[in-house]
Amino acid sequence: MPARSSATRRTVLRGAAAAPVAGLGLAACSAQDGSGSAAATPTAPVDLGAESEVAKGGAKLYREHNVVVSRAEDGTLKAYSTICTHAGCPINKLQGTTLICPCHGSEFDAVTGKVVQAPATEPLPELSVKAAKGRIVAGPAD
Repeated sequence: MPARSSATRRTVLRGAAAAPVAGLGLAACSAQDGSGSAAATPTAPVDLGAESEVAKGGAKLYREHNVVVSRAEDGTLKAYSTICTHAGCPINKLQGTTLICPCHGSEFDAVTGKVVQAPATEPLPELSVKAAKGRIVAGPAD
């Protein structure tokens, strides 16, 4: 009598149906360029745009560079990486001055970089930022 496989047809089909769903979480956390590698913050200074784009008391998300820039009421600029410290996903949503990660819902204060909602526990890394000739330039921390 031949040995019977422990995997039934139903088990195999169930596994095949679940595989595409399991990959959805990975797609949400992969680079926006579709390369599958994690996106990165600038490794050299980058021109983000006009200084006037960031209002006092506000923040602007620069998705293509994975940077958020905020401006205090006194005009001081601050910049942070927008790669989530929980799972390395690029953050793509800014509501007011709150950054929201699409992967697991971590939230960060764009003015301070601090976590305001878990699962992340570490603040966002601060970047150097300056206004030069009416443009905002951000890059790795000095």
